[in-house]
Amino acid sequence: MEKSVEALRTQISKVRTGRAHPSILDGVMVSYYGSDTPLRQIANVTIEDSRTLAITVFDKSASPAVEKAILTADLGLNPSSAGTVIRVPLPPLTEERRRDLVKVVRAEAEQGRVAVRNVRRDANSDLKELLKEKEISEDDERRAADEIQKMTDLYVSKIDQLLAEKEKELMEV
Repeated sequence: MEKSVEALRTQISKVRTGRAHPSILDGVMVSYYGSDTPLRQIANVTIEDSRTLAITVFDKSASPAVEKAILTADLGLNPSSAGTVIRVPLPPLTEERRRDLVKVVRAEAEQGRVAVRNVRRDANSDLKELLKEKEISEDDERRAADEIQKMTDLYVSKIDQLLAEKEKELMEV
């Protein structure tokens, strides 16, 4: 269940808000000497101001490849090279785009809830199997099922909390 919450946290961190954050570029792969390499391994991504990312490429000859990778990553970003530093200004989000992003985040949260419920289902079926094999008593099975339900409720509430925080962040102008 914890893994499901962590997976959701990772997924929604990739959803872009109006603010600049280095994790926006986490999924960008750069063609570097013939192999796809994560941007983080060949460049340093920092926040210049609230709406601009600054990328310092370790190998200057890879700068054009980094720019091309950001353009082709379909993030709606237009990098501009300024000597040794590549600047990536983040355009402000429109109200319509914010609503679309909220829908995306809600769908991700629902997938997280489903994953947590699947873990609950698997655990309950394991309990029923143990009861059938007479390895635990009915009382133990009932107590364990209650405990599993409490854990499920806890993790679903964590997912709801993450969703609420991200929605607030997205709708902030």
